[in-house]
Amino acid sequence: MTGSKDRIALAGFGAWGQMHSRAIEAIDGAEIVSVYCHSERSEQAAREALPEVRRFDDYSRMLEAGGYDVVDITVPNNVHADFAVRALEAGANVFLEKPLGITTQECDTVAEAAAKAGRLVALNHELRVSRQWGAVHDIVAAGDIGDVRYQHLSLYRHSFRQGSGGWRYDPSRVGSWILEELVHFFDLVMWYGSKNGKPAQVNAFGNGSDNGLTENFTTILEWENGAVANLSQCLGGFEHHTVLEIAGSDGGVRTWWSGALDRTMHPDFELKVKRGSADVETVDIPLSGEVFELEENLRRALDGFRNDRSILSPQEARIAVAVCLAAEQAYRSGKPVEMTD
Repeated sequence: MTGSKDRIALAGFGAWGQMHSRAIEAIDGAEIVSVYCHSERSEQAAREALPEVRRFDDYSRMLEAGGYDVVDITVPNNVHADFAVRALEAGANVFLEKPLGITTQECDTVAEAAAKAGRLVALNHELRVSRQWGAVHDIVAAGDIGDVRYQHLSLYRHSFRQGSGGWRYDPSRVGSWILEELVHFFDLVMWYGSKNGKPAQVNAFGNGSDNGLTENFTTILEWENGAVANLSQCLGGFEHHTVLEIAGSDGGVRTWWSGALDRTMHPDFELKVKRGSADVETVDIPLSGEVFELEENLRRALDGFRNDRSILSPQEARIAVAVCLAAEQAYRSGKPVEMTD
Protein backbone atom coordinates (compact mmCIF):
# COMPACT_ATOMS: atom_id res chain seq x y z
CA MET A 1 0.00 0.00 0.00
CA THR A 2 1.07 3.58 -0.61
CA GLY A 3 -0.16 6.79 1.00
CA SER A 4 -2.48 7.13 3.98
CA LYS A 5 -5.53 5.60 2.31
CA ASP A 6 -6.23 2.31 0.58
CA ARG A 7 -6.91 3.36 -3.01
CA ILE A 8 -9.38 1.02 -4.64
CA ALA A 9 -10.22 0.47 -8.31
CA LEU A 10 -13.70 -1.05 -8.49
CA ALA A 11 -14.26 -3.40 -11.43
CA GLY A 12 -18.01 -3.64 -12.02
CA PHE A 13 -20.81 -1.32 -10.96
CA GLY A 14 -23.92 -3.46 -11.23
CA ALA A 15 -26.24 -3.98 -8.26
CA TRP A 16 -23.65 -5.86 -6.19
CA GLY A 17 -20.83 -3.59 -7.33
CA GLN A 18 -22.85 -0.68 -5.98
CA MET A 19 -23.15 -2.56 -2.67
CA HIS A 20 -19.35 -2.84 -2.66
CA SER A 21 -19.10 0.89 -3.33
CA ARG A 22 -21.29 1.76 -0.34
CA ALA A 23 -19.34 -0.65 1.86
CA ILE A 24 -16.01 0.92 0.85
CA GLU A 25 -17.35 4.39 1.54
CA ALA A 26 -18.21 3.28 5.10
CA ILE A 27 -14.62 2.14 5.80
CA ASP A 28 -12.27 4.72 7.29
CA GLY A 29 -9.05 4.94 5.31
CA ALA A 30 -10.49 3.51 2.09
CA GLU A 31 -11.45 5.37 -1.07
CA ILE A 32 -12.57 4.48 -4.57
CA VAL A 33 -10.31 6.13 -7.13
CA SER A 34 -11.60 4.55 -10.34
CA VAL A 35 -14.49 2.44 -11.61
CA TYR A 36 -14.83 0.08 -14.56
CA CYS A 37 -18.39 0.21 -15.92
CA HIS A 38 -19.36 -2.54 -18.36
CA SER A 39 -22.63 -0.95 -19.56
CA GLU A 40 -24.22 2.44 -20.11
CA ARG A 41 -26.55 1.75 -17.20
CA SER A 42 -23.72 1.06 -14.76
CA GLU A 43 -21.78 4.07 -16.07
CA GLN A 44 -24.75 6.31 -15.35
CA ALA A 45 -25.10 4.81 -11.88
CA ALA A 46 -21.41 5.44 -11.18
CA ARG A 47 -21.65 8.99 -12.50
CA GLU A 48 -24.49 9.71 -10.08
CA ALA A 49 -23.06 7.88 -7.06
CA LEU A 50 -19.36 8.75 -7.54
CA PRO A 51 -19.22 11.93 -9.62
CA GLU A 52 -15.60 12.74 -8.70
CA VAL A 53 -14.25 9.27 -9.48
CA ARG A 54 -12.63 8.33 -12.81
CA ARG A 55 -14.87 6.06 -14.89
CA PHE A 56 -13.69 3.63 -17.57
CA ASP A 57 -15.57 1.51 -20.08
CA ASP A 58 -12.45 -0.57 -20.74
CA TYR A 59 -10.89 -2.64 -17.93
CA SER A 60 -7.41 -2.60 -19.48
CA ARG A 61 -7.47 1.20 -19.65
CA MET A 62 -8.44 1.43 -15.99
CA LEU A 63 -5.52 -0.82 -15.03
CA GLU A 64 -3.10 1.12 -17.23
CA ALA A 65 -4.21 4.42 -15.66
CA GLY A 66 -2.85 3.31 -12.27
CA GLY A 67 -3.30 5.22 -9.04
CA TYR A 68 -4.71 2.30 -7.03
CA ASP A 69 -3.46 -0.26 -4.51
CA VAL A 70 -6.35 -2.76 -4.63
CA VAL A 71 -8.66 -3.91 -7.40
CA ASP A 72 -12.10 -4.97 -6.15
CA ILE A 73 -13.70 -7.29 -8.73
CA THR A 74 -17.50 -7.71 -8.97
CA VAL A 75 -18.00 -8.72 -12.63
CA PRO A 76 -19.78 -11.91 -13.92
CA ASN A 77 -18.36 -15.26 -12.81
CA ASN A 78 -16.79 -16.28 -16.11
CA VAL A 79 -14.32 -13.37 -16.07
CA HIS A 80 -13.40 -13.44 -12.35
CA ALA A 81 -10.15 -15.30 -12.95
CA ASP A 82 -9.13 -13.26 -16.00
CA PHE A 83 -9.79 -9.93 -14.27
CA ALA A 84 -7.92 -11.09 -11.17
CA VAL A 85 -4.85 -12.21 -13.13
CA ARG A 86 -4.68 -8.94 -15.05
CA ALA A 87 -4.97 -6.89 -11.84
CA LEU A 88 -2.21 -8.93 -10.21
CA GLU A 89 0.02 -8.45 -13.23
CA ALA A 90 -0.63 -4.72 -12.94
CA GLY A 91 0.81 -4.81 -9.41
CA ALA A 92 -2.38 -4.68 -7.33
CA ASN A 93 -3.73 -6.80 -4.51
CA VAL A 94 -7.15 -8.21 -5.36
CA PHE A 95 -10.43 -8.48 -3.47
CA LEU A 96 -12.43 -10.94 -5.56
CA GLU A 97 -16.08 -11.92 -5.49
CA LYS A 98 -16.84 -15.62 -5.34
CA PRO A 99 -16.41 -17.92 -7.10
CA LEU A 100 -12.65 -17.81 -7.57
CA GLY A 101 -13.17 -19.34 -11.02
CA ILE A 102 -15.64 -21.51 -12.87
CA THR A 103 -13.06 -24.29 -13.31
CA THR A 104 -10.29 -25.54 -11.06
CA GLN A 105 -7.85 -24.61 -13.82
CA GLU A 106 -8.96 -20.97 -13.53
CA CYS A 107 -8.52 -21.16 -9.76
CA ASP A 108 -4.97 -22.44 -10.18
CA THR A 109 -4.19 -19.72 -12.72
CA VAL A 110 -5.13 -17.02 -10.20
CA ALA A 111 -3.05 -18.61 -7.44
CA GLU A 112 -0.05 -18.90 -9.76
CA ALA A 113 -0.40 -15.29 -10.92
CA ALA A 114 -0.53 -14.05 -7.32
CA ALA A 115 2.64 -15.97 -6.44
CA LYS A 116 4.46 -14.71 -9.53
CA ALA A 117 3.44 -11.10 -8.93
CA GLY A 118 4.15 -11.23 -5.19
CA ARG A 119 0.65 -9.91 -4.53
CA LEU A 120 -2.35 -11.15 -2.55
CA VAL A 121 -5.87 -12.26 -3.41
CA ALA A 122 -8.68 -12.32 -0.84
CA LEU A 123 -11.98 -14.02 -1.70
CA ASN A 124 -15.27 -12.54 -0.59
CA HIS A 125 -16.87 -15.45 1.24
CA GLU A 126 -18.40 -12.89 3.56
CA LEU A 127 -20.40 -15.39 5.64
CA ARG A 128 -17.13 -16.34 7.35
CA VAL A 129 -17.10 -13.01 9.20
CA SER A 130 -20.79 -13.15 10.09
CA ARG A 131 -21.74 -12.86 13.73
CA GLN A 132 -24.05 -15.77 13.01
CA TRP A 133 -22.25 -18.11 10.58
CA GLY A 134 -18.83 -17.17 11.92
CA ALA A 135 -20.06 -17.81 15.48
CA VAL A 136 -20.91 -21.38 14.45
CA HIS A 137 -17.28 -21.89 13.41
CA ASP A 138 -16.08 -20.49 16.74
CA ILE A 139 -18.28 -23.00 18.60
CA VAL A 140 -17.04 -25.92 16.50
CA ALA A 141 -13.37 -24.83 16.60
CA ALA A 142 -13.53 -24.53 20.40
CA GLY A 143 -14.52 -28.20 20.60
CA ASP A 144 -17.84 -27.33 22.26
CA ILE A 145 -19.79 -29.99 20.33
CA GLY A 146 -17.00 -32.53 19.79
CA ASP A 147 -16.19 -33.83 16.32
CA VAL A 148 -18.48 -32.79 13.45
CA ARG A 149 -20.35 -35.88 12.28
CA TYR A 150 -23.40 -34.52 10.43
CA GLN A 151 -24.27 -31.26 8.68
CA HIS A 152 -27.48 -30.21 6.97
CA LEU A 153 -27.70 -26.86 5.21
CA SER A 154 -30.78 -25.79 3.27
CA LEU A 155 -31.39 -22.67 1.18
CA TYR A 156 -34.98 -21.90 0.08
CA ARG A 157 -35.36 -18.68 -1.90
CA HIS A 158 -36.84 -16.74 -4.81
CA SER A 159 -35.29 -17.06 -8.25
CA PHE A 160 -32.03 -15.29 -8.99
CA ARG A 161 -31.92 -11.76 -10.33
CA GLN A 162 -31.05 -11.67 -14.03
CA GLY A 163 -27.89 -9.60 -13.61
CA SER A 164 -26.62 -7.13 -16.19
CA GLY A 165 -27.36 -8.48 -19.66
CA GLY A 166 -28.96 -11.57 -18.11
CA TRP A 167 -25.58 -13.10 -17.21
CA ARG A 168 -26.90 -15.19 -14.29
CA TYR A 169 -29.15 -17.09 -16.73
CA ASP A 170 -26.37 -17.76 -19.23
CA PRO A 171 -24.48 -21.00 -18.34
CA SER A 172 -21.38 -19.79 -20.18
CA ARG A 173 -21.19 -16.70 -17.93
CA VAL A 174 -22.52 -17.87 -14.56
CA GLY A 175 -20.84 -21.28 -14.73
CA SER A 176 -23.68 -22.86 -12.79
CA TRP A 177 -26.22 -21.86 -10.17
CA ILE A 178 -24.32 -24.10 -7.77
CA LEU A 179 -21.30 -21.81 -8.16
CA GLU A 180 -23.46 -18.69 -7.91
CA GLU A 181 -24.70 -19.03 -4.32
CA LEU A 182 -24.47 -22.58 -3.03
CA VAL A 183 -20.67 -22.20 -3.21
CA HIS A 184 -20.97 -20.05 -0.06
CA PHE A 185 -22.49 -22.96 1.81
CA PHE A 186 -20.06 -25.53 0.44
CA ASP A 187 -17.36 -23.23 1.81
CA LEU A 188 -19.05 -23.10 5.23
CA VAL A 189 -19.56 -26.87 5.46
CA MET A 190 -15.93 -27.52 4.51
CA TRP A 191 -14.81 -24.86 7.01
CA TYR A 192 -16.88 -26.23 9.88
CA GLY A 193 -15.77 -29.78 9.17
CA SER A 194 -12.15 -28.96 8.31
CA LYS A 195 -10.82 -31.56 10.78
CA ASN A 196 -12.49 -34.23 8.62
CA GLY A 197 -10.37 -33.21 5.62
CA LYS A 198 -11.78 -33.19 2.10
CA PRO A 199 -14.84 -35.34 1.33
CA ALA A 200 -14.15 -38.69 -0.29
CA GLN A 201 -17.31 -38.84 -2.38
CA VAL A 202 -19.96 -36.45 -3.70
CA ASN A 203 -23.43 -37.37 -4.94
CA ALA A 204 -26.15 -35.04 -6.20
CA PHE A 205 -29.77 -34.97 -7.32
CA GLY A 206 -32.09 -32.30 -8.66
CA ASN A 207 -33.96 -30.81 -11.55
CA GLY A 208 -33.29 -27.90 -13.84
CA SER A 209 -34.93 -25.26 -15.97
CA ASP A 210 -35.14 -24.75 -19.72
CA ASN A 211 -31.73 -23.02 -19.83
CA GLY A 212 -29.92 -26.11 -18.52
CA LEU A 213 -29.15 -24.62 -15.11
CA THR A 214 -30.10 -26.59 -11.99
CA GLU A 215 -32.94 -24.91 -10.13
CA ASN A 216 -33.52 -27.40 -7.28
CA PHE A 217 -30.46 -29.25 -6.09
CA THR A 218 -29.39 -31.60 -3.29
CA THR A 219 -25.85 -32.78 -2.59
CA ILE A 220 -24.56 -35.42 -0.21
CA LEU A 221 -20.91 -35.29 0.85
CA GLU A 222 -19.29 -38.32 2.48
CA TRP A 223 -15.97 -38.44 4.30
CA GLU A 224 -13.66 -41.39 4.87
CA ASN A 225 -14.29 -41.21 8.62
CA GLY A 226 -18.05 -41.57 8.16
CA ALA A 227 -19.00 -37.90 8.52
CA VAL A 228 -21.73 -36.71 6.14
CA ALA A 229 -23.19 -33.41 4.95
CA ASN A 230 -26.40 -32.71 3.06
CA LEU A 231 -26.73 -29.40 1.22
CA SER A 232 -29.78 -28.27 -0.75
CA GLN A 233 -30.74 -25.24 -2.79
CA CYS A 234 -34.27 -24.46 -3.96
CA LEU A 235 -34.61 -21.49 -6.33
CA GLY A 236 -38.30 -22.07 -6.93
CA GLY A 237 -39.34 -20.78 -3.52
CA PHE A 238 -40.00 -17.34 -2.09
CA GLU A 239 -38.16 -14.80 0.06
CA HIS A 240 -34.79 -16.02 1.40
CA HIS A 241 -34.54 -18.68 4.11
CA THR A 242 -31.50 -20.64 5.31
CA VAL A 243 -31.26 -23.41 7.93
CA LEU A 244 -28.08 -25.06 9.24
CA GLU A 245 -28.00 -28.05 11.58
CA ILE A 246 -24.80 -29.66 12.86
CA ALA A 247 -24.52 -32.73 15.05
CA GLY A 248 -21.21 -33.39 16.75
CA SER A 249 -19.96 -36.27 18.85
CA ASP A 250 -20.80 -34.26 21.98
CA GLY A 251 -23.48 -31.71 21.14
CA GLY A 252 -24.94 -29.78 18.25
CA VAL A 253 -25.82 -26.46 16.64
CA ARG A 254 -28.96 -25.23 14.92
CA THR A 255 -29.27 -21.82 13.30
CA TRP A 256 -31.52 -20.13 10.74
CA TRP A 257 -31.83 -16.85 8.86
CA SER A 258 -34.95 -15.45 7.13
CA GLY A 259 -35.58 -12.28 5.18
CA ALA A 260 -37.92 -10.96 2.51
CA LEU A 261 -34.76 -10.65 0.36
CA ASP A 262 -31.16 -11.82 0.68
CA ARG A 263 -30.08 -8.17 1.00
CA THR A 264 -32.68 -7.18 3.56
CA MET A 265 -31.67 -4.79 6.34
CA HIS A 266 -34.15 -6.33 8.80
CA PRO A 267 -33.87 -10.15 8.79
CA ASP A 268 -34.91 -12.62 11.47
CA PHE A 269 -32.36 -15.13 12.76
CA GLU A 270 -31.50 -17.43 15.64
CA LEU A 271 -28.59 -19.55 16.85
CA LYS A 272 -28.89 -22.38 19.40
CA VAL A 273 -26.17 -24.67 20.71
CA LYS A 274 -26.12 -27.74 22.94
CA ARG A 275 -22.75 -28.35 24.55
CA GLY A 276 -22.45 -31.89 25.86
CA SER A 277 -25.03 -32.62 28.57
CA ALA A 278 -25.75 -28.93 29.20
CA ASP A 279 -29.11 -27.38 28.43
CA VAL A 280 -29.75 -25.89 25.00
CA GLU A 281 -28.48 -22.31 24.89
CA THR A 282 -29.62 -19.47 22.64
CA VAL A 283 -26.63 -17.44 21.52
CA ASP A 284 -27.13 -13.68 21.22
CA ILE A 285 -26.56 -12.37 17.69
CA PRO A 286 -26.76 -8.57 17.39
CA LEU A 287 -26.70 -8.44 13.57
CA SER A 288 -26.63 -10.82 10.61
CA GLY A 289 -26.90 -10.42 6.85
CA GLU A 290 -24.72 -10.12 3.76
CA VAL A 291 -25.20 -6.33 3.58
CA PHE A 292 -23.37 -5.94 6.91
CA GLU A 293 -20.92 -8.78 6.35
CA LEU A 294 -19.66 -7.43 3.04
CA GLU A 295 -18.46 -4.25 4.75
CA GLU A 296 -16.75 -6.20 7.52
CA ASN A 297 -15.09 -8.59 5.08
CA LEU A 298 -13.77 -5.69 2.99
CA ARG A 299 -12.44 -4.02 6.11
CA ARG A 300 -10.63 -7.20 7.16
CA ALA A 301 -9.30 -7.80 3.66
CA LEU A 302 -7.78 -4.32 3.46
CA ASP A 303 -6.25 -4.73 6.90
CA GLY A 304 -4.84 -8.07 5.77
CA PHE A 305 -3.28 -6.56 2.66
CA ARG A 306 -1.59 -3.91 4.79
CA ASN A 307 -0.12 -6.71 6.91
CA ASP A 308 0.89 -8.90 3.96
CA ARG A 309 -1.73 -11.62 4.47
CA SER A 310 -4.96 -12.78 2.85
CA ILE A 311 -8.14 -13.39 4.85
CA LEU A 312 -9.06 -16.18 2.38
CA SER A 313 -6.45 -17.23 -0.16
CA PRO A 314 -7.08 -18.74 -3.62
CA GLN A 315 -5.68 -22.05 -2.40
CA GLU A 316 -8.32 -22.31 0.33
CA ALA A 317 -11.18 -20.89 -1.77
CA ARG A 318 -10.40 -23.43 -4.50
CA ILE A 319 -11.67 -26.27 -2.28
CA ALA A 320 -15.29 -25.09 -2.37
CA VAL A 321 -15.13 -24.63 -6.16
CA ALA A 322 -13.76 -28.15 -6.62
CA VAL A 323 -16.56 -29.65 -4.52
CA CYS A 324 -19.19 -27.61 -6.40
CA LEU A 325 -17.85 -28.89 -9.72
CA ALA A 326 -17.84 -32.48 -8.42
CA ALA A 327 -21.46 -32.05 -7.33
CA GLU A 328 -22.39 -30.72 -10.76
CA GLN A 329 -20.64 -33.69 -12.38
CA ALA A 330 -22.47 -36.14 -10.10
CA TYR A 331 -25.81 -34.57 -10.98
CA ARG A 332 -25.13 -34.61 -14.74
CA SER A 333 -23.79 -38.17 -14.76
CA GLY A 334 -26.26 -39.63 -12.29
CA LYS A 335 -23.34 -41.28 -10.47
CA PRO A 336 -21.34 -40.49 -7.31
CA VAL A 337 -18.02 -38.76 -7.93
CA GLU A 338 -14.86 -39.67 -6.09
CA MET A 339 -12.98 -36.56 -4.92
CA THR A 340 -9.48 -36.79 -6.34
CA ASP A 341 -8.88 -33.06 -7.01
